[in-house]
Amino acid sequence: MNISERKAIDLLVNEFWRLGFFTVSRRLGTYLPEPEDIGKFKVDVIGRQKEKYAIGIALNKEDIFNPDLIEKINYLASRKTRLSDKPILLLIGVPNIYFKQVKELLFSVDEKVKKNIKLTRILEEDFESRRSIRHSQQMIFS
Repeated sequence: MNISERKAIDLLVNEFWRLGFFTVSRRLGTYLPEPEDIGKFKVDVIGRQKEKYAIGIALNKEDIFNPDLIEKINYLASRKTRLSDKPILLLIGVPNIYFKQVKELLFSVDEKVKKNIKLTRILEEDFESRRSIRHSQQMIFS
């Protein structure tokens, strides 16, 4: 199963919305601006929920086997807001086949930083609308 980069970011944005975050900026979008690099790392989505912020990255095969991945996760998950010094949530979207590997990789992350990380699966089935599934079923009563 190969998910394009745009679809992976779309699914990550859907996860942001599911968690109640408003999308402030995103990569490969039409209307929203591109997020700035944080440190030397590229991020895919930045979201906000009242005074809470979240950073989203969608990992692909090359990112998962990159030796700098732990450094990237540690750096992004340890970010705090400028004024209120609140921790920023890091939402990591991972394809289903690599989910277990990334979960094991997160065992080497510091405990304080691990609280700010939420790992989510990127499944292509989630991209289909529920309406098409609902309308494909037969009616029981007419």
